[in-house]
Amino acid sequence: MTVRTVLITGGNRGIGYALAEEFIAQGHRVAVTARSGEGPAGCLTVRADVTDGASLDKAYAEVEASLGPIEVVVANAGITKDTLVMRMSDEEFDSVVDTNLGGTFKVVKRAVKGMLKARFGRIILISSVVGLYGSAGQVNYSASKSALVGMARSLTRELGARGITANVVAPGFIETDMTAALPEDQQEQYRKNIPAGRFAQPSEVAKVCAWLASDDAGYISGAVIPVDGGLGMGH
Repeated sequence: MTVRTVLITGGNRGIGYALAEEFIAQGHRVAVTARSGEGPAGCLTVRADVTDGASLDKAYAEVEASLGPIEVVVANAGITKDTLVMRMSDEEFDSVVDTNLGGTFKVVKRAVKGMLKARFGRIILISSVVGLYGSAGQVNYSASKSALVGMARSLTRELGARGITANVVAPGFIETDMTAALPEDQQEQYRKNIPAGRFAQPSEVAKVCAWLASDDAGYISGAVIPVDGGLGMGH
């Protein structure tokens, strides 16, 4: 296994935290961005807001000074502001798209320069089953997450000849604080729709991402990999 420098956005909780734990366990040099809180022990936590280019520039400089050029970037940071379309304000739509899509663009753009120089890179975009499956009350979120597919495929066409891959991982329902807060009957309803009959552990998403970042996945690019127990079937 080749040890890489990995940057994960939104690494202070949930899937991002599990991602950092997995890459650390595999022996990589890991940094996470967080607006607050810390990543797991063994990683470098840097303050950044993905919607703020200046804060990202500072974070990248800090990571590269400590750990070296970034070879793997996992764009995981995201927000939700769920409500039915008739009630959704322009701000609720814009802020979700700005963070989940615009923030991902800003993160990837800053990583690509070093990857081109090294003629190696792994870009992993964390989408969601609802990006292609759809979800009532999530017009903003599902639009921002489906857009990542087009982004990854365009990046693949631009950068594929330079040893850089760009893939999308689309998690379904994951056991996090967010799903734990849902009423039990609602959780049961969701489980009924999942062929696997259960929610995923964050580590199950992390292991797929770590494999995509490995040398074994060097010929996979522009793919959408579902980690959803069969809920969306990947489309």
